[in-house]
Amino acid sequence: MTEAISPEIRKQIDQLVKELNDHAYRYYVLDAPTISDQEYDRGYRQLRDLEERYSYFLPESPTQRVGAPALDKFEKVKHSEPMLSLDNAFGAEELLEFDKRVKKGLETTEEVEYTVEPKIDGLAIELTYKGGLLIKASTRGDGYEGEDVTRNIRTIKTVPIKIAGSAASPEEIDIRGEVYMNSSEFEKLNREREQKGEPVFANPRNAAAGSVRQLDPSITSLRKLHLTCYGIGALRGMSFQSQSGLIAWLSENRFPVPARFTTVTGIAAAMSEVEKIEADRQSFGFDIDGAVVKINDFGLQQRLGVRTREPRWAIAYKFKALQATTTVRDIQAGVGRTGVVTPFAIFEPVKIGGVTVSRSTLHNWDEIARKDIRIGDTVVVERAGDVIPRVVMVIKEKRTGRERDFPIPEKCPACGSGLLREPGEVAVKCLSLHCPAQVQEKIMHFAARGGMNIEGLGEKNIELLYSRGLIKHFEDIYKLRKDDLLQLPRFAERSAQNLIDAIDKSRQPQLSRFLFAIGILHVGEYAARVLAQNFRKLEDLYNVMPERIIEIKQMGEKIASSVSAFFTDQKNIDLLNSMLGMGIKISNPDYLDEKRTAGMLDGLTFVITGTLPVPRKEAEQLIGQNGGHVSSSLSKATDYLLAGDDPGSKIRKAATYGVKIISYPELLELIQRAEGHPRLF
Repeated sequence: MTEAISPEIRKQIDQLVKELNDHAYRYYVLDAPTISDQEYDRGYRQLRDLEERYSYFLPESPTQRVGAPALDKFEKVKHSEPMLSLDNAFGAEELLEFDKRVKKGLETTEEVEYTVEPKIDGLAIELTYKGGLLIKASTRGDGYEGEDVTRNIRTIKTVPIKIAGSAASPEEIDIRGEVYMNSSEFEKLNREREQKGEPVFANPRNAAAGSVRQLDPSITSLRKLHLTCYGIGALRGMSFQSQSGLIAWLSENRFPVPARFTTVTGIAAAMSEVEKIEADRQSFGFDIDGAVVKINDFGLQQRLGVRTREPRWAIAYKFKALQATTTVRDIQAGVGRTGVVTPFAIFEPVKIGGVTVSRSTLHNWDEIARKDIRIGDTVVVERAGDVIPRVVMVIKEKRTGRERDFPIPEKCPACGSGLLREPGEVAVKCLSLHCPAQVQEKIMHFAARGGMNIEGLGEKNIELLYSRGLIKHFEDIYKLRKDDLLQLPRFAERSAQNLIDAIDKSRQPQLSRFLFAIGILHVGEYAARVLAQNFRKLEDLYNVMPERIIEIKQMGEKIASSVSAFFTDQKNIDLLNSMLGMGIKISNPDYLDEKRTAGMLDGLTFVITGTLPVPRKEAEQLIGQNGGHVSSSLSKATDYLLAGDDPGSKIRKAATYGVKIISYPELLELIQRAEGHPRLF
């Protein structure tokens, strides 16, 4: 029961929030902590306990950074002002040309004052503050519309939740910056992913972008991300005169600003600063791929204006790539968690920009063929801002004739099963349910909401059960006992019983849900339902030929090929039979036998927008059960737009494309017109 809060306790919580935020700023932004980690943790726990006891939470409290529930998808956000990209310069001459264009546009011959700062190779982000509080964070997207990633950005310790530090604060401000990951933290993350059998990130930028776009904020919070702020978009209730003035205000208000920021007069001085940054690029501790030169005066920036997508008052000077020559000792193949088999090169170790490089992904066999890379070749390797390098080219003049090709393997290097490469695709995949490289990913997919919906069996619990050897595949889920769980650190009496109950609840799935859960390549929820409509029971799919699948109107060659490959693998069949033997009872209300006609919506494509009188999932199931297909994007090929309340811009787009717009009651009428068709609602 929540206790009434006294003014003294309220003051204590307010003071703890202020002190902890101050310590976090000193630790994460200034890199100059004044207390130990243990002291910070002790204060954090004290604050958390007080907040929970009295149900009193300040929005800027450090406890409010993490804990938001996972999302199904990211919502779109329109930027108040476009987030423009920068024009590039690749040498001193192009930088001089930029200066000439600037002077011509300003109609002056006098030297212009510029600012110079490192160009971080990260993910562009816009932070929107109203009344001093962070209310929205969005990705750049196409420059005009991005994705709402507020929950994830709040987990980054260097992002202020509340503007504090000076008396002058705007009513509303869009602050722009770059989210990135330090090189050391990136390498640590990749080592951990390799140990878990997960695919590694190609570079820190991809790692940062992937972390920001996690649907579960708790995953983002585990990644050590940083932010640097360098610009603004929309602004109300305040004004700035210059870039240097903006940076000073940001710094005063505890926003992390560029690690190096200088104001100079004339392009020669700007070029000198650029050269200094390039000479020191390895000392920053994070990837920079250039330097940004901007006109300092905002009034002059406004006079010059912008092109279609680029400002005329700024330019990005791109540094030369870091390269070295080495020898390919070997080419090997690895398997990622999704079953994709990827070739990688083992090099004679070589230093590039102070980092020792000994391996690199080769992406796929088409890339190997395009560059004609062979074992024993002398190659040029590049780190163009990437910690994981790439092979730029083969020096064929150094070939001796002893070099060897590396063909596509016939068997999975992790489990020995056959591999599938579909026509027109570059990816080579292992489809085995037993592949150890994929097993945790398959278990997570199996237990997820769209699959068997086993509540309480999320990623962390799956990792724990797998590491203790209690589950080696998803069939082992149904062998778990309560006593097994009680031996583990994350489980008590109640949580163990809840998981066992959730597992038991999943023992009677519908065939469509089960087919989706077992993770057949290309078989999503819609394709799984179509298969269930055409096959009475699971065993009817055993040893099915592609030709039988292609007979189904909604199925194409890709799905036919992967379904056939899956159900002609005897190991997969044995595992499925084992599950049936453990009491998994599969029903199939979707099956359309000879006494049932095809759905009235057979072959029709629907897009749903707005708020319907029933849950969207229910409407999607209704359309699918009657032969239709629900798409997320509207096009000229769409047959119907199913519109509810507050439908948004899709209504106008549908009218432009000539797509018919119907309501939910009209959808029900469409289905009822099929004489003899059973009511499915």
